[in-house]
Amino acid sequence: MNSTKVAILGAGFISDIHLESYHRFIPEAEVVAVYARNPDKAKVFAEKFKIPQWFSDVDELLANTDAEVIDICVPNYLHAECCIKAANAGKHIIIEKPLAVTLEEADEMIAACKANNVKLMYAEELCFAPKYERARHLVNEGAVGEVYMLKQSEKHSGPHTDWFYDINLAGGGVLMDMGCHALGWFRWMTNHAKVKSVFATMDTVFHKGRTKGEDNAVVIVEFENGVTCIAESSWAKHGGMDDKCEIYGTGGVIYADLFMGNAAITYSRLGYGYAMEKADTTAGWSFTVFEEVFNQGYPHELKHFIECVRENKTPLVTGDDGRAVMELIYAAYASAGQGKKINLPFTAQVSKPVDLWLDNKEN
Repeated sequence: MNSTKVAILGAGFISDIHLESYHRFIPEAEVVAVYARNPDKAKVFAEKFKIPQWFSDVDELLANTDAEVIDICVPNYLHAECCIKAANAGKHIIIEKPLAVTLEEADEMIAACKANNVKLMYAEELCFAPKYERARHLVNEGAVGEVYMLKQSEKHSGPHTDWFYDINLAGGGVLMDMGCHALGWFRWMTNHAKVKSVFATMDTVFHKGRTKGEDNAVVIVEFENGVTCIAESSWAKHGGMDDKCEIYGTGGVIYADLFMGNAAITYSRLGYGYAMEKADTTAGWSFTVFEEVFNQGYPHELKHFIECVRENKTPLVTGDDGRAVMELIYAAYASAGQGKKINLPFTAQVSKPVDLWLDNKEN
């Protein structure tokens, strides 16, 4: 059977992860082209992964490759433009989180994909991470009784790339970067139950000189089915990546940690190479993670998306799911700004969601 041809937009950290996933775990996919705004970076990336074509112009890539799928891994502010161009070119789309910078962009992206009859597949890997998925199946089996509370935390000491700290490019801070994972996972775990309210608190506690956005946030989401969810997101936690969930039910509890259960506890007097994502030192005690990409669910989600294209299936996670997460992000910023619980549905005309917090913070 012929392979499904993929073009990847972006040549940064997340593109590396996607390429490793395609090469190691998804033989039915063939990456045929890469785009980066910097042509030198595109060329180096193509040579590194033996990709036959590289481009520094999205329009040229769309016109000059036979890719069926466009995998979008560019900075947030470029998501909408790239998605709409790809949809108008008749390409199926895999897009990294968050779906867009604004709800208006999200609506335009969804509409363009529907008009061109292409799939918009929202890459929320927590819906595919093996340990998280095992926990979800336990819940569905009734292992913990009726779920009444979910918690998810993702924390580290800050992003690896400068654009994340620029709210004009990212749309916000840690909530846009990592809080979206928790919000998407809450909807997945509650079978897309209707949200009743959102309450949030956030601040800039560590990267004050680097960003106007929040680097530490706590968001409480109440669903109409009675489940309360707590998201803890931080760019202010040292010692490497922390990604874990807790599931509380009337008949039990589940704890799932993506990293600590998949690491070799290591002591090194002098330090060594790579330990885990965002670990700033390996001297002393450290947790040397293994199969990091696999544990986080990237191969599983990409394999599923390629299968959806090849077999014309409906994706488990779609653009509509990404939009719903965006609405929760809006409500969280508004809650932190106003200091009160926000009821859903919620929309606001803003240039970027973080303004709902900053405008009140500065007044």
